[in-house]
Amino acid sequence: MADLPDATRRLFGRVDFEARVEEFPEGTKTAEDAARAIGCTVSAIIKSLVFVVDDEPVVALIPGDLRLDTKKLARVAGGASARRAGLDEVRGATGFAAGGTPPFGHERDLRVFADHALRRNDPVWAAAGTPSTVFPISLEDLDRIAQPIWVSVT
Repeated sequence: MADLPDATRRLFGRVDFEARVEEFPEGTKTAEDAARAIGCTVSAIIKSLVFVVDDEPVVALIPGDLRLDTKKLARVAGGASARRAGLDEVRGATGFAAGGTPPFGHERDLRVFADHALRRNDPVWAAAGTPSTVFPISLEDLDRIAQPIWVSVT
C-alpha cells in the first residue's frame, strides 16, 4: 500500500479489510471507464454517490449501469427531497473527492443505501479513494463493512 495515493491508504487505514487495489493512471472516473479498465461489466461497478436528503448527506451505492431515482432515495431515507451533493459537500461528508468516493471509510458517519440491483454481481468493484484506484469486494464484505440499508433506488 505504500506506493498508493494518500486517499487510498487513508481509506484502508480506517477499515478492517485487506483489499487488492488496482491503480489505473488514466483514471476510472466513470463506471464505463472503470469497467473497461478492469475488464468487467458496467453492472459490476459500484457508483458511490453522495446526495443530500433534506439536510442530511447520505451515500447511495448503485450499479454502474443504472441511474439513481432521487424521489425513491428521498422516500427510503425518510425525507421530502434529495439532491446530488456538490463537490465540496462530497469531500466534507466523506473526506474523498467525487469520482473516487468509496462505499465506506468516510470522514463522518453517514447512512449508506445500497440498491438491490448490486446483487447481480459478486464480487463488485468500488472506488478506492481516488478516481484512479479501485478494488474488488464481495457482497458479504460490502454488507459487513458498509452496513448499508438495502433498498430499491434505481
